[in-house]
Order: sequence, then structure tokens, then C-alpha cells
Amino acid sequence: MNEQEHIAKALSSFLQDYTGSLARILGAAAVTGRISCEEVEKLLTPGEDLEEVLLLGYDWRILLPVRSSKSMEWGDRVFLPMPGEEYEFPNVVKYLVREAAREGTWEPGKAVAAVARDMGEPAWDQIPRLVEILGKKAEGNHVTAIQIKQACNAVHLGERVDSLIADLKACGILSPSLGYLPEAARKRSPVYELNPCLFPRNQD
Repeated sequence: MNEQEHIAKALSSFLQDYTGSLARILGAAAVTGRISCEEVEKLLTPGEDLEEVLLLGYDWRILLPVRSSKSMEWGDRVFLPMPGEEYEFPNVVKYLVREAAREGTWEPGKAVAAVARDMGEPAWDQIPRLVEILGKKAEGNHVTAIQIKQACNAVHLGERVDSLIADLKACGILSPSLGYLPEAARKRSPVYELNPCLFPRNQD
């Protein structure tokens, strides 16, 4: 089994469609973490829909459009499946793809630990547990800053909430969700989107 077949096997643990094409796309982008629309189109098999494949990657936050309307938050990325556009991995996805290519499995815990460690997080070994707790607290894949603080307290990192939120953003684990401003106002706390590809079972 080659690397692309391994990636396809890992993706098939939570995706039903386009696993072969996505595996080829992720494999091609694995080195740089970025791929153009033209490159994606060449990797599709006859009859596959370019927009559907890219939208699937975007919905799972595996591939994000580089173009943004305002900020770099995921909700501000401009989804345009056309020539000249580029798409990139969130940082944690690079680690997910690397493990998938080796083992044929999708391992969020390993990827979270590895990206946190490589980015210099001193408590990197606690971050998978922190992310797991956030996944359980999430509603519609979103958590509040209050819930993040509660999760940090649960892993004895409560004194570092602000720096951990910054680290989780840099790792591609979460993103500010300004589109949830009414929800933020109701809960009196900023709202963040968790990367759904780290919680495939939550999306069932």
C-alpha cells in the first residue's frame, strides 16, 4: 500500500465520498502545505466535481482557501473553486496527513501533541487532553472562551488561558468565530470554532 492509499484509508474512517481524490490532493500538498486549484483539478478522476471535492475539504477544515475577505479566521476565507486560487492546510492537518501516509490511520491525538510540541508548547503532552475536553463541550463545533478556560483548569493550565488560545489558533485547532457574534453576546464570551477534522466522530 503506497502513501496515497494509506491516506485514503485514513480518510475513509470518517468520509464516504471522494476519499481517493482527497488523498491525492493531500499527498500532493504534504510537502508545502499548499496547493493550487489547477493542481487539484489535475488530480481528480473523470466525472468528479471540482467544487464538491474542494467544498468537502473546506467543510472539514482540511483545506482552507488562502484568499480571505477580512481576517484569517476560517469563516472569512473566500471559497472560490476557480483557476488562480490556492488552498492550504491548517498546521495540525500537516501532522494528520503525515501520520495517515505512514500508518493509514487518522490520529488527531498524535497530531495535536506533535504540532504543539514542535511549536514550542511546554505542556504539549497535555494539549491532546485539553482538545478532547473541548470537543466534548462543543455545541455545533463551537466553544466559548469560558469553556476553554474550564478545559484549561481541568488539565491544570488555567493560569495560561490566553497564551493557550493563541497557541491553539496557531496550531490550526481552533479559530475565532465572529460569525457567531449573536451567540457570543448571548453567552457573554467570545466564540471559537474547533477544527472538525479533529473530531470526526462528533460529526456523525
